[in-house]
Amino acid sequence: MVLTSVEKMVGLQKKTSGIRNICILAHVDHGKTTLADCLISSNGIISSRLAGKLRYLDSREDEQIRGITMKSSAISLHFVKGDQEYLINLIDSPGHVDFSSEVSTAVRLCDGCIIVVDAVEGVCPQTQAVLRQAWLENIRPVLVINKIDRLIVELKLTPQEAYLHLKNILEQINAVTGALFTSKVLEERAEKETESENVSDTAPGDQIYDWSTGLEDTDDSHLYFSPEHGNVVFASAIDGWGFGIEHFAKLYSQKIGIKPTVLLKTLWGDYYLNTKAKKIMKGDQSKGKKPLFVQLVLDNIWSLYEAVMKRDKEKIEKIVTSLGLKIGPRESRHADPKVQLNAICSQWLPISDAVLSMVCNKVPSPLDITAERVEKLMCVGARTFDSLPPETQELKSAFMKCSSEGTAPVIVFVSKMFPVDSKALPQNKPRPLTQEEIAHRRELAKRRHAEKLAASQGKELPEEPPSENSSEVAGNTGDRKGEEQQLTGQGDSMTSKAVKEETENKESFIAFARVFSGVAKRGQKIFVLGPKYDPAESLHKLSAQCSPTSDLPVVPHMTYCTLENLYLLMGRELEDLEEVPAGNVLGIGGLQDFVLKSATLSTSPACPPFTPLNFEATPIVRVAVEPKHPSEMPQLVRGMKLLNQADPCVQVLIQETGEHVLVTAGEVHLQRCLDDLRERFAKVQISVSAPIIPFRETITRPPKVDMVNEEIGKQQKVAVIHQTKEDQNKIPEGVQVDSDGLVTISTPNKQATLSVRAMPLPEEVTRLLEENSDLIRTMEQLNTSLNEDKKTHEINQKTLDRIKEFKQKLEKNLQGRKWRNAVDQIWSFGPRKCGPNILLYNFEGYKRSVWQCLGNTVKEVSKYRDFDNSIVSGFQLATLSGPMCEEPLMGVCFIVEKWEINKVGDMLSTSRQDSGENDATEHQQNEDNTLGSTDEGHSANEHQHGNQSGTESPEKISKPKGELSLADCYGPFSGQLIATMKEACRYALQAKPQRLMAAMYTCEIMATAEVLGRVYAVLSKREGRVLQEEMKEGTDVFIIKAVLPVAESFGFADEIRKRTSGLASPQLVFSHWEIISSDPFWVPTTEEEYLHFGEKADSENQARKYMNAVRKRKGLYVEEKIVEHAEKQRTLSRNK
Repeated sequence: MVLTSVEKMVGLQKKTSGIRNICILAHVDHGKTTLADCLISSNGIISSRLAGKLRYLDSREDEQIRGITMKSSAISLHFVKGDQEYLINLIDSPGHVDFSSEVSTAVRLCDGCIIVVDAVEGVCPQTQAVLRQAWLENIRPVLVINKIDRLIVELKLTPQEAYLHLKNILEQINAVTGALFTSKVLEERAEKETESENVSDTAPGDQIYDWSTGLEDTDDSHLYFSPEHGNVVFASAIDGWGFGIEHFAKLYSQKIGIKPTVLLKTLWGDYYLNTKAKKIMKGDQSKGKKPLFVQLVLDNIWSLYEAVMKRDKEKIEKIVTSLGLKIGPRESRHADPKVQLNAICSQWLPISDAVLSMVCNKVPSPLDITAERVEKLMCVGARTFDSLPPETQELKSAFMKCSSEGTAPVIVFVSKMFPVDSKALPQNKPRPLTQEEIAHRRELAKRRHAEKLAASQGKELPEEPPSENSSEVAGNTGDRKGEEQQLTGQGDSMTSKAVKEETENKESFIAFARVFSGVAKRGQKIFVLGPKYDPAESLHKLSAQCSPTSDLPVVPHMTYCTLENLYLLMGRELEDLEEVPAGNVLGIGGLQDFVLKSATLSTSPACPPFTPLNFEATPIVRVAVEPKHPSEMPQLVRGMKLLNQADPCVQVLIQETGEHVLVTAGEVHLQRCLDDLRERFAKVQISVSAPIIPFRETITRPPKVDMVNEEIGKQQKVAVIHQTKEDQNKIPEGVQVDSDGLVTISTPNKQATLSVRAMPLPEEVTRLLEENSDLIRTMEQLNTSLNEDKKTHEINQKTLDRIKEFKQKLEKNLQGRKWRNAVDQIWSFGPRKCGPNILLYNFEGYKRSVWQCLGNTVKEVSKYRDFDNSIVSGFQLATLSGPMCEEPLMGVCFIVEKWEINKVGDMLSTSRQDSGENDATEHQQNEDNTLGSTDEGHSANEHQHGNQSGTESPEKISKPKGELSLADCYGPFSGQLIATMKEACRYALQAKPQRLMAAMYTCEIMATAEVLGRVYAVLSKREGRVLQEEMKEGTDVFIIKAVLPVAESFGFADEIRKRTSGLASPQLVFSHWEIISSDPFWVPTTEEEYLHFGEKADSENQARKYMNAVRKRKGLYVEEKIVEHAEKQRTLSRNK
């Protein structure tokens, strides 16, 4: 096919109804890039012979070496179907789980997707993940079942077996879609029910609960993949063929004389052809007949493969002539039968026609965007569409119309920034020279040559000075201009060289974007809206019609910029464009200073930022990076900034220790990031630390049995018990620890005493807190604004409902005597005020709740009010780094059971004139609280009190009472409280059995039966645990699901591949945190433990190994026995 010109593409971009934006999604190695190659070759961009070998869209070197796609890249294709012309913007995406963030960036820009499934492997874990991503973005999927040739050549199935196998795969895919659909319908139904409950209260007897009621009413037939709907193509991309059943329906309707509509419905399913009656009958299996699909379609393909593989020349010629194809002599004589196959099949059933016509028929154009999808895109966080300002709601019509009129507001979404070598930009490409330029260059070259000759002759004849002089004069007069030109030319070339070098070294970033409304024009000024931008706030300051050019007041999270260059993305090439109408995918140059990873661009300030992309993989693998030569640090920092911008998933941090840390999604992702840093962005040598593995610290209930499974307390203790001794050594003076773990500690100036207890939270509560961290953060913001008496915009009802629901769930999970009233007493969450730990208050005279935003605010004034933030800050610090190895805590509840502030503390906190009476009453309270304490304690307190007032009295006299509290509230006393609270929390933790929590991957491995044993060996060596294994129907492949600690996962994929000769490949996805059961501080104390573990008990303790590794990395003290003076042992008998 002929290459389509850029002008033609620009013309097609203006016809919105003929645009299709699609991406190719699949599990790794299911044939996405090969399919993309076949589609690209139909446009003449690459040769059809190279399709599948070239992998055109894998433009990076490491993609070609590894054979996997690592980034999503786009290309625009032209497709003619009948008299309709279509522009297809195709985006190829990675299938490897480490790069699933790239899939999210591709899916957001598309209206439909091609799901590719390997006919042998069937539905794999990543297939389910990409189907879910497509579902969440509300885009229409179509299906390609690829690699059908493997069923013929590798598995050697008969057509009948292959049919059943394909049917099975279709059922599996539809089961995944069905599960997604069911959950959505039930969610919607639950929402409707809550609304109707608010409206009408029916008698409880009237309501009969039936979970399927909502499902029966909703039509879901359009969701499923079925060949008769025309949304399934059977293909073999490597052999270049593919078909939908409508192709064969048309073909056979003429031969058999049955209407194509009837054939369409019956070609797939339990129908067979009664040849005598020339009728199609139902129930093929019961009568032992061949289904239509086998008889009319698969048999033909199988016989073609058989003929070509066996080199049956007569049969091949017969097939070729009957199909009316032309096969060149090169193909027919080629030694490899695959070449001949490709030549025949790609003419008989061209895959590009089948796939692209299915896309044009089934995938909606940008005009058909659904209202549901628009509302989903426009509502950030917990906001509902109805709560957006009216100007913003009006923009919905612009989205729906997708119009390219001049009046329509321009709305563009940038899903990622990708780096391009500056040499590859259209404006920097070498262009062909014109005739004049060629002539001019020839002249210059001739002149230079003549000058060289003259110079060399001058050296040979130095005896004739006068003639030389005269020639020089003559030359000077005539050629002065030329010389000047040359000098200036040299100067120009020097500067241009420097500029060139700079541009060559510089990475240009191009925004990968789509226009949702209006026309994006080059040189247009446009607003850049960050993800936290709120149109409701800015519309108070700006009018909805203001343009980005006028001098505008400063609005948070909003800047404006100019669209410098617009590009048509053509795989490895870029083409310049002047303007891009709505509904198209494009590249935008010149945004690198304004957009970090993704952003919304609009000419209207009423436009909300789009909802953030949902990433499937969470970045978990951390490494610290530093340059080999410290002088190159600035280059590394700059390189890391560029890397952060270029990759949607990577995180770049500088830790408190000053280390530069990269956080990536997995090993392959990490390797790619490091290669990019070395070769593209920083261009310096770097040294990389071993992966920094995250842990969490927690506490558990005291165990019932010891390490040898004996019940604790029943066995005989050994005389030397060093555990309790060690425990007593840990706790310094001045800290009291009760037998049940209550820690009491005073501030250094003895003005306040705290009693804190630590308790483990139930697992469900920890999980609940983790899932709702965003909601807790929202609550925190609402509470802060309420405390500061800010006029917040009306709190959204949906958010309040979610907070109420969250509170109810907490109450449901925190039941029992020890958790009585716990939910109402929650003081704060931590660390960072939204983590999975809780602080409760359980003492008289204080009320403060995290549930203020629900309306039960209590503005009370008490002596604790000024200092409660110090206690919360102490708790935040304690939960951020635990006592074992300074890692964050998880699943711990701290209860403050007593907090006394002595007399001077009262004086600090009082800000009222009548403070005398107040002090008296509070002192009274204090005395009531401390009735149990001894008189000596009182006298000590008073003595301290005297000292304190003696030292501080001059300041206090000089200040009026009102100012005093403000000055001292943030003074040293609050600092002492923070430190004391932190210490109290740490000691309270150490009073309970401590445990480490490790991050866990879920690991899915596909392996054949003969290598199962080796897979298990690798898993058990790395502390993995197998959850289930199941055999895939119709294959000899097992799917093993296991969990594996992240700490043990490095090199796991390589080791499994080596041990199984590449027959098994794992997919690792971060799943959850799990407690390591062994106690890191365990030592043998009973006789049985001594007998079993020996006196030193120096067998490997997993938790201690991890703990010491982290402590070493952080430079903390590690208790290790080091051999200092080792002498070689000599065995005398050997040396005779």
